[in-house]
Formats: sequence, structure tokens, C-alpha cells
Amino acid sequence: MSLPTIAIPFNQLSRLGLRQNHTLHYQLTPEELVQDALRLNEGILNDTGALVMRTGEFTGRSPKDKFTVKDEITASTVHWNEFNQPLEEKYFHIIHKKIVEHLNGKNELWVRDAYACADPRYRMNIRVVNEQPAINLFAHNMFLRLTDEELEHFTPDWHILSAPSLRLDPQECGTRQHNASVISFKHRTILIAGSGYTGETKKGIFTVLNYILPQEKGVLSMHCSANMGKDGDTALFFGLSGTGKTTLSADPQRMLIGDDEHGWTNNGVFNFEGGCYAKCIDLSEEKEPEIFHAIRPGALVENTMFYAGTNKINFSDKSITENTRVSYPLDYISNAQEPSIGNLPANIFFLTCDAYGVLPPISKLTPAQAMYQFISGYTAKVAGTEAGVTEPKSTFSACFGAPFLPLHPGKYAAMLGEKLRRHEVKVWMINTGWTGGAYGTGSRMKLSYTRAMITAALEGKLDQVEFINHPVFGMAVPQSCPHVPAELLNPRNTWADKAAYDAAARNLAQQFIKNFEKYAAGVQEEILEAAPVI
Repeated sequence: MSLPTIAIPFNQLSRLGLRQNHTLHYQLTPEELVQDALRLNEGILNDTGALVMRTGEFTGRSPKDKFTVKDEITASTVHWNEFNQPLEEKYFHIIHKKIVEHLNGKNELWVRDAYACADPRYRMNIRVVNEQPAINLFAHNMFLRLTDEELEHFTPDWHILSAPSLRLDPQECGTRQHNASVISFKHRTILIAGSGYTGETKKGIFTVLNYILPQEKGVLSMHCSANMGKDGDTALFFGLSGTGKTTLSADPQRMLIGDDEHGWTNNGVFNFEGGCYAKCIDLSEEKEPEIFHAIRPGALVENTMFYAGTNKINFSDKSITENTRVSYPLDYISNAQEPSIGNLPANIFFLTCDAYGVLPPISKLTPAQAMYQFISGYTAKVAGTEAGVTEPKSTFSACFGAPFLPLHPGKYAAMLGEKLRRHEVKVWMINTGWTGGAYGTGSRMKLSYTRAMITAALEGKLDQVEFINHPVFGMAVPQSCPHVPAELLNPRNTWADKAAYDAAARNLAQQFIKNFEKYAAGVQEEILEAAPVI
């Protein structure tokens, strides 16, 4: 049901320039939002009752069209690069005016109040204004939800104005093309125009928190998943797409704190979000039962196709995009931690899918090595076979989330190093990729072995085993691990051609060193000394 006793104070919206000449749908329930979306033909229901929609032209984020307003606040604090592109403040005002005029021309608008950060000390209130009920449902799922009492006294800290059907004039608006996502820290506003991809809403707030929390609150913001064991031990999982972050953190024996965005304080970790935004490609009940069963009424599924003549989702169909997604509240997961706050981390896992077959399946890092690997944010993927390319391709994304980091990566790495030392956290690198050779020669590491290695690390079963440092990358490699064949632990030993392994290791080390050149000026000497040795 709606909340008829709570009405949005219209004077707050009028300050944004919005006029009271349309129907305002405030704080609708998921059921009501789904009905509105169906009424407006924004989507259809699948056989389990979830709303399935298409996001239009954009089926993923558009990083080249993401801008930060360059003003007296950000000019000297933001690390300007290909992800943090400056926009003059005058263009922010032009785009803001165009979005407001566009929204004022609509017969209906959907408004939602919510917040980010489960730790009440760092709570950030958010007001979202949408022209589409489906995107308002996404905001309901992904942000933390307010009680009736909290709504009565709500004042937004940040606004998100979303106008997917608005096409900007790039010359007039200072943008690259007709769409843009713009963040103004001075005006505490995120503007989204021309894109219906819901992830722009989520990652806009994540970017804001990555700026505010480290600088103003002393909290390390992180692009990672987190879970907690029955004894209260917390583990963090960092990794780029395809490395197994969601799969490996979804452990039925541990409580899920969150799957994507967290903050690390002096006494624990907390989730930024109130929901999950999971990939659906090749989803199956057998491999990922929690996500599979979360696709039910209230969930929002994006860009999937149905089996012909049915409303049953074909999760293997990539005809729209490989980036098919589902958003749902965190409590759709049976072992979700409530509230989504955990103790200080005891173990951290950096996940990589090394298609070169060079890195060990598990290794232990020193704090300096951890900072180096954190800034590097490495994985190597196999390029799509559609283009006829089968060679591995390296990907480096600083702090495992470069597109969302307004500050220099060295800032986040220094905070990480300080926390690792203060709390004596163990850091492990896990290679979920290839063994016995690169892609095409070797084979993919079995998931059961990877799970066994992570379990051994979590349970302290590697504390007393012998370790040998890798000759090129320096990390400490255990010589035995419960339920894992010993011959798999040293990657060179799994290659038939040892000289070929040595050459591949040198090649990968050179890629690490070259990638790190752009960060060298902003990091501590000990991090530089943790580079691979050729």
C-alpha cells in the first residue's frame, strides 16, 4: 500500500524548479510501481512475477559521458582523468534547466526518498525524481529504505534527477553526445539525461561516496563484496567482472553483508546499499540459487529475452547484451546480514581471472604488495570469439573500480595499507583463471578448488604451512592446502613447457609495470618497491 499519511513537501521540489502541474507519485510501493510500469508499457512480468524491462539505447554505463563539475570544490581535489572528466559549472546549470523543463512537461513523475550507508554515522539522504516508474523501482531496490517515522522528518542531502527520454544538444550543453551523467558536489545533485540504464543511478551515488567518505569522514570506500562468518569474522572480496566476486562471496555458511559497495571504518564495515544488482547472463538455479530465486515480484530484470512463446527468461540469450541484470532488495537473499554492518575484516581476497595462467591460484600478500595489487586491479579476459580473437587481454582498473574513483588511487591505497597494518588483516590473491598454460592450452581452475582455498584461508588452515615467494611477482605461495592437489599451487609446475611459463610471467610483469607508471607520482615508495621483478 501507499503511504497516504505522508506527503512530499512540495516546496522542497519547487526549489529545484519543478512545478505542481502534474501528478506526483511519492514513495509508491513496489507493487504500485510495477502496476504503473505495466500501465505505461515499460515492461512485462515474467513467469515468476518479476518486472522485465529494456533500458533502451544504453545497456550499460557510458563512462565517456560521465562528468564532474569542475569548481572551487573539485578543481584541486578530483583526480582528473578519462573517468573523471571536467564540466564547466555553466553547463551544469544549462543541463539542470533542460532536465527540469523536460520533467515539468510530463503528466506524471515518481519521487522517492531513501538513503545510502547502513552505518547511521555516515548516512546520506537521497531524493530521486524519475519520469519512469521502473527506474523508481530500481531506486527502491538499491538504496536503503526509510520507515514512516523517518519519512516524516526527511531532508535530502543529495538529489538525483533522471530524464532518460531527454536528448541533449552536445554543443549547447558541453557534452560529448546527447546523453550525460553529471555530478555536482557544490550543488549536491546528480543529473542523468538520455540514458535509461539504471546503473547510472547506482554508480552516481557510489562515486559521490568515494569522494566524501575518504576525505571528510576518514572512511575507506570500497568496490567489493563482504560476508561474515558465524563467529563474526568478516571477509572482503575485490574483483573485476568475471572474476567470481558475487559467486565466491555468496557462501551459505556465511552472512552476506553486501555484494558491491562498502565502507571500512575504525570499528567495522558497512554496506552502502539496500539491494543487489546482479548479472543474469547464464544464470542457473544450480550455480547461483540465491540470485535465481531472487527473481520474483518486486525484482527488476533488465535486457533479458524470453523463450519463444513464453514469459520464461532465457538467461543464456545475449542478443540484447551480455550485461543482463537484476536488482532486488538485500532481504531477498536468505542469509543477508541485517542491518548490513560487519566487524573489522580478518581476511581480504583480491580475485583475478588470469587467462595467461601465470599467477598462483592462491597466494599471500604483504601490506606493500597488497597496496600495489589494489592500485593495479588486474584481471585478464578472453576476448569475444565473435571477433575471432582468442588471445588473453589484460585489464587494469585501479582499486578494482577506476570509473568510480574521484580521488587519486594512491589515496585509497594508503588508507588500505594503514588499516591492514593496524588491524593485522591477511590479504590473499586468488586466481580463478587458468592453470597448466594460458587460455587455449591450459584449463580453468575448478570452482571447487577455489572454494577450498578460500575456506582454508578463512579457517586459518594455511597459517602453519610452508610458503615460497613467487620469483617474479613476489607473493608468498603456500605449498599445501586442504582438498587441493599440491601440484596446482605452483603455477610454473603445471606448465609442460617451463620456458614458456617464464616468458609469459615476464610479459605479464612488464604489463603491470607499464600500467603502474601513471600512478607512480602519487604513491609511497614502499608500494613502488612491491612491483614485479623481471
